[in-house]
Amino acid sequence: MAIQHNPASIPLLSLNAIAFDSETTGLDTSIARMIQLGAVRIVHGHVDEAQNFQQLINPGIPIPPESQAIHGLSDADVAAAASFGEVVNAFDDWRQDSVLIGYATGFDLAMLKREKEIAGLEWSAPRCLDVRYLVNLLSPNLPDFSLDTIAGWIGVETHDRHSALGDAIATAEIFVALIPRLRERGIRTLAEVERACERFSETSTREAQIGWLDVHQAKSMRTALARIDSFPYRHRLRDLMNSPPLFVDPSISLRDALATLIDHEVSSLYVQPAVAGGKAGIVTERDLLRKFREMGDAAFNLAVGDIAVYPLASLSADAFVYRAIARMKRMHVRHLGVHDNHGEIIGALSARDLLRQRADDAVLLGDDIDAAENAGQMSAVWGNIVLLTKSLVAEEVDVRDVAAVISRELCALTRQACILAEREMQGPPPCPYAMLVLGSGGRGESLLAMDQDNAIVFAEGEPGGPEDQWFAELGNKVADMLDVAGVPYCQGKVMASNPDWRLSLAGWREMLKTWIRRQSPEDILKCDIFFDAVGVHGDIKLANATLDYAFKKGRKSKQFMKLMSINACKNSPPLGLFGRFKLDNGRMDLKMGGIMPLFSTARVLAIKHGIRAHSTPARFTALIREIGKMQTTLENLREAHRIIFHTILEQQLLDLEVGISLSNRVAPGSLSSASRDQLDWALKQVPNVSNLLGDPLTRG
Repeated sequence: MAIQHNPASIPLLSLNAIAFDSETTGLDTSIARMIQLGAVRIVHGHVDEAQNFQQLINPGIPIPPESQAIHGLSDADVAAAASFGEVVNAFDDWRQDSVLIGYATGFDLAMLKREKEIAGLEWSAPRCLDVRYLVNLLSPNLPDFSLDTIAGWIGVETHDRHSALGDAIATAEIFVALIPRLRERGIRTLAEVERACERFSETSTREAQIGWLDVHQAKSMRTALARIDSFPYRHRLRDLMNSPPLFVDPSISLRDALATLIDHEVSSLYVQPAVAGGKAGIVTERDLLRKFREMGDAAFNLAVGDIAVYPLASLSADAFVYRAIARMKRMHVRHLGVHDNHGEIIGALSARDLLRQRADDAVLLGDDIDAAENAGQMSAVWGNIVLLTKSLVAEEVDVRDVAAVISRELCALTRQACILAEREMQGPPPCPYAMLVLGSGGRGESLLAMDQDNAIVFAEGEPGGPEDQWFAELGNKVADMLDVAGVPYCQGKVMASNPDWRLSLAGWREMLKTWIRRQSPEDILKCDIFFDAVGVHGDIKLANATLDYAFKKGRKSKQFMKLMSINACKNSPPLGLFGRFKLDNGRMDLKMGGIMPLFSTARVLAIKHGIRAHSTPARFTALIREIGKMQTTLENLREAHRIIFHTILEQQLLDLEVGISLSNRVAPGSLSSASRDQLDWALKQVPNVSNLLGDPLTRG
């Protein structure tokens, strides 16, 4: 089932786009005819000149000498060429649904429309961008906006000017060079570009008066989402895995291994590490059958360790099912191990366990991040995250599950950025290290307005020392790569590129002691972010040791816990007199006065009661079991968190379509009356956090 969607939310870096140009018999779109059409494909932010289209067209009329002087094409050159109808059909088949990028695109669109009408073909306005408008956004004071001037300003060399393909390639190179400059201006998606270009409506109007078409006339098109199987995005591997896994010693014979498979009715065995400290392996029934066919009876006496595959591929028990489906498909395997947060294998998963899943229909995200070789390929995942989010919301999947999926992909992006950055470094890491994702990503509660919150803990070394310098370079590479891939730099600089968030294990312990002892507002804010951390790459034991220390020290300090409680209660919900919504330019911030008091309260109580669940809903659920009182309040806060979360996500999806920068600000006017009533109830639950925390403002 092909799943289509409006490309408005796609990052420019991963836009399915082609640059195109045409040559004509003249500049009057009411009488001119097209004589050449050329285009080149743009893939992951790179111009792929090998994927090009260029054909001559017989216009059926003489080419004026003044036009021949520009493009060099004569009547003899096009005499044997195909008709426009034949060429444009081939062009449409080649370009499919790609967004068109052009220079003075309104002219080329007008020519395409007129030629299709002459040929008796249906006209449908394609999604388009004009690089002139993009350049005008960035540098409005250029002396002129000719293609040659723009190319010189942006640093693009032009070749074969005034041939359709040559000008298309120049346009493509200009567009690619503009992407990072637009990103610096906060313009990342197609919809954001289109919204920014609305300021040039007067220019479009003037161009229309001379017969050109409006470049952005197709921007409001919508395509219905196909239904997807949401099961793989709502269930985790721990829900399906077989536990405990069946391990065997590598020294046992294949005869005994076969007997074990039969006795336990399983299709694979996990094999203990062949060397101390090594990774586990796997042997499957197919491995045994192949060896028996190859060697006959002699194979029975072989040791399992001789044919086992090392290392065993595994995923976290908290990973969603779609990850396992995609990983098996990419690696061409039928079995995966399932590991816990410490990397220990705790379960087994086979293709048989996933048979009920329609892998090709269900997996929109797949394993693309882990297979990405550059930031451009990682960027392509962002569009799929948005598409998946829309589809899951349409399927009425719990917003908390949707947020958990988004967060998993954010963690995967961060992990892959580390892997790619390591490849670019001079030599291996100087000591073991772990990359942590902090804040909402660590809690599993990221929505679409995500940014970078990460930190590094390394085994040993001093600030400014050789180890720190190595990890500083790594942190910078990771930050730059994530920004390109669609995860913007953190405005508060909570990134491993910042030395405050890049310390040795001993350094982190000292820093945590300082935060907890000094207890300034800035320290409390940092603790708020850090206590939601999760290790995503490297030596996860280092990450866990740091977090264990943080929880232990924080829990022991009564004054620290009190200040954390005060911080959780300091923001009031955006409700005014008589419970009306308090608005600022038609919107209200549902993070500061909505979800922040809720997740902060859940975090404080989790630290106090030694609960190591990460997400806010899981913390509230554990607290209901743990403290045995105020159950109704806890349940209401958990439900309020869901409602506010859902409202924010729906607003973000609406904003994406029209190019409004994503945030946690919601316009109640865009909600149905039922949704407004739900939101009103949810916000009225928020002040109850002070009751739950024991009124920290007055507590001694």
